[in-house]
Amino acid sequence: SITISTTVVGLTSKAKGHNYALITVETNGVRFWLSSTAPSATAGHVLEIGDVLELFGPELDTARFIRRDAADATIRVSYGKRQNNA
Repeated sequence: SITISTTVVGLTSKAKGHNYALITVETNGVRFWLSSTAPSATAGHVLEIGDVLELFGPELDTARFIRRDAADATIRVSYGKRQNNA
């Protein structure tokens, strides 16, 4: 689990050798960018409670998240190894 607050964060627990992440939003909305650009509460793609995001390869290193609303959000991340991005 990663708490998403007012400070931009990346994926903090990427396991060595994994090239895939499955992310679900547990509490409150978040915004994100995949380009290492810092999102803000008003800029970036939106993920709502229950949404799922799959990331592959370099996206695990470049993804950045911030909470969208007044309360912190929680995302859950599972890492794995995929043979391809299909």
